Amino acid sequence: MYKKYDVIIIGAGASGIFTAYELVRKNTNINILMLEKGNSLNKRKCPIDGEKIKSCINCKVCSIMNGYGGAGSLSDGKYNITNNFGGDLYKYVGRDKALELMYYVDEVLCKMGGADAKLYSTANSDLRSKALQYDLHLLDAKVRHLGTDRNLVILQNIYDYLSDKIDMIFNNEVSDINKTDDKFIVNTKNDTYEAKDLVVATGRSGSKWISKICSKLGIKTESNRVDIGVRVELPADVFEHITKEVYESKIVYRTKKYSDFVRTFCMNPHGEVVSENTNGIVTVNGHSYSNPELHTDNTNFALLVSNHFTEPFKDSNEYGESIARLSNMLGGGVLVQRFGDLVKGRRTNEDRLSKSFTRPTLNATPGDLSLVLPKRQLDDIIEMIYALDKIAPGTANEDTLLYGVEVKFYNSKVEVDNNLETQVKGLYVLGDGSGVTHSLSQASASGVYVGRILAEKYS
Repeated sequence: MYKKYDVIIIGAGASGIFTAYELVRKNTNINILMLEKGNSLNKRKCPIDGEKIKSCINCKVCSIMNGYGGAGSLSDGKYNITNNFGGDLYKYVGRDKALELMYYVDEVLCKMGGADAKLYSTANSDLRSKALQYDLHLLDAKVRHLGTDRNLVILQNIYDYLSDKIDMIFNNEVSDINKTDDKFIVNTKNDTYEAKDLVVATGRSGSKWISKICSKLGIKTESNRVDIGVRVELPADVFEHITKEVYESKIVYRTKKYSDFVRTFCMNPHGEVVSENTNGIVTVNGHSYSNPELHTDNTNFALLVSNHFTEPFKDSNEYGESIARLSNMLGGGVLVQRFGDLVKGRRTNEDRLSKSFTRPTLNATPGDLSLVLPKRQLDDIIEMIYALDKIAPGTANEDTLLYGVEVKFYNSKVEVDNNLETQVKGLYVLGDGSGVTHSLSQASASGVYVGRILAEKYS
């Protein structure tokens, strides 16, 4: 006999957590199970964190990317309230509804411990007009920066709220899903479960798995894009006039050479650069803390070039993975290069790095990014750095550090209706795993949306 539930949620990231939260808030009589292949929050710890090890040791399940809270729990806790970036949720629920859901998520986060975090806004910013003088475009958004430390407290508070209302099983990866009549059979390495409704919220790290499940169940998917670039690290003073005003500045630039779009992403004032493991591929990311005592002297952000492919090529993620593998091959993980060395066509070595005025916050391997990144993307990034230097003088300094590669994998967009339900009735795919959202705020909002639909269904 299978263990029976009304609703099973696969994945304990932002969308899964908020699905569960809204379900139990609206209807306490629903029998809910949440399955997660990673650890519970208190056990999520990278084994090389704080160690003098440059390369990832390839844990079977990466604690940075997986576990309660998902990949977003250890990456800064930045919630952008906007339809301008971070996903296409508004295309399914409407612009006003999408914003309403994101503001509701913000209310919950504040109630659960985030009330002291400042809500920034790019509206009416002097930065916008200054950026436009150099053909740089600042996107409108409000952003609540929780910080990695405060974000963990909030997630623990939500866990405490849910713990006696739903079943949560960790270290229990789902291997297969089957649909029989009006129920779903979910197989894991430890057990088999049955549910009337199934919510798949596996995030970006579940991209290959969800593609396999969709193929098996006959659910259509559409190839998505991949963003490839570097993480920039420089003295915090260079961007201080920007980060103090808007904190997260999403700036888009169209290059003169190729007319490609390059954008800033995930800006972390006084933060740290970190590595992460996605499906065995080591890439780079960044985060920062809310506690000033944990601040560094550096600010970091990503510069990403969007890559959209046409027929016959369809596997955009494999393209990104192949570039990341090359970086891993040359550096055993993440590479770091001084901007001055890059534009002079020479490799950064240990000696040059040791003399850099910008001290790296990640123990990466000095190297040559021109041997990894395709020329077109590298040219785009260099042109963008010179453009940013006009609004933040010092960006193009010789000792600005570039870490590579940073890759943002976007799951193939799963075909869902306006309820985020697939053609297999009762199967909902949401969050970043659906390809519909690309951010903490929109992923969380999609969870609230589906949670309300299911709560009404069982009322």
